[in-house]
Amino acid sequence: MENINQLIKDRYSTVIFSSKHVEENNLTLLFDAARWAPSAFNEQPWRFIVGIKANDENYEKLYNSLVEANQNWAKYAPVLVLSIALKNSTVTNKPNRFAQYDTGMAVANLITQATSLGLYVHQMGGFSESKVREQFALEDKFEIMAIMAIGYKGEIELFPEDLKERELKNRTRKSLDEILL
Repeated sequence: MENINQLIKDRYSTVIFSSKHVEENNLTLLFDAARWAPSAFNEQPWRFIVGIKANDENYEKLYNSLVEANQNWAKYAPVLVLSIALKNSTVTNKPNRFAQYDTGMAVANLITQATSLGLYVHQMGGFSESKVREQFALEDKFEIMAIMAIGYKGEIELFPEDLKERELKNRTRKSLDEILL
């Protein structure tokens, strides 16, 4: 039996981020990888809003939209990204029932590319959708998906005990028998 691609196995959602700046060319590679994801009718319904810490107001807007539990660790990440999906098809002018699915595949490409570059991505659903929509004046044509923290892994000994404990928790996955019906 073949082995799973090591990038897939190495991916995980750290809460221990280094303050090290993520190079612009690496960020570009992440979004270029996302761009190559498959999508229904080649719609490519995904959109991203990028915030770089201490560089633009997008970071603060995204950070302030997070719930407190996520702010406690996300404050260390040098990049925050919002993923959104265009709800309606530009081909059929009808609701695109695949928009969220397609956006998820684009994010999976982004995460795999990040892992190949030694970057970590932690996706979050714990945020205020209304704050995000208001802060960025997002029209209803967009479905707000997730906020992602992106960066290099930090040195665990520099972090508070609660984050150390969370980081060292064993990763588990359901067995194949549980997911194959």
